[in-house]
Amino acid sequence: MQRQRIASADHRDAHSDWRQSDWAADFDDGWFWQLIRGRRSVRRYLPEPVEKALLEMLLTAAIWAPSAHNRQPWRFCVVTTDPVKQKLSDRMGARWRADLSADGVDESIIERRVRISHARITGAPALVAASLSLEGMDDYPDRRRQEAEWLMAVQSTALACQNLLLAAHNYGLAACWMCAPLFVPDLVRDVLDLPQSWHPQALITLGYAAEEKYRERLPLAERVTWR
Repeated sequence: MQRQRIASADHRDAHSDWRQSDWAADFDDGWFWQLIRGRRSVRRYLPEPVEKALLEMLLTAAIWAPSAHNRQPWRFCVVTTDPVKQKLSDRMGARWRADLSADGVDESIIERRVRISHARITGAPALVAASLSLEGMDDYPDRRRQEAEWLMAVQSTALACQNLLLAAHNYGLAACWMCAPLFVPDLVRDVLDLPQSWHPQALITLGYAAEEKYRERLPLAERVTWR
């Protein structure tokens, strides 16, 4: 499969002068900025399967992320079969439809949102359901420290997912991070037959891109404070 250019990755930054510094001139880092700035959230895919060996490569990149205490709390479930994708989408869609209806959202808007979500999930050749487990994490008697430990596991799992997303882009795949499992963790656990100790955090759709995305970032100065 020929690698596909998903997005423009010009690494120059009009809002920062760090590129003009002496130390920056010593690095041949175009490949790095193409990887970082070229990654995009792509939601439409070609109907071509993703090879298992490639998926395993992405997951290998994921597990080399840093983690709190090096406890590696991430857990992954890979879904490539259509019946499971269909069941997951149907169950999640039904729950979302009920929630939106209870919120008083117009029925036409509900159906449109559910239909788009269904297409994204079932149209992806592969899904990676990312979860966390507190097995191996520290256990505290007080709520404050236990909540911090939970957050450490969440952050660790998110770091692993970022590794996976960057690896996907590097190997010519498109991907999209979906946080919907946070709203229905019990449902995702049930459909995918996951252990009770797994807490679903995200769903990553994967495939070869059928669309291109171009989005910019806000200037660095609007998001950074120096002290």
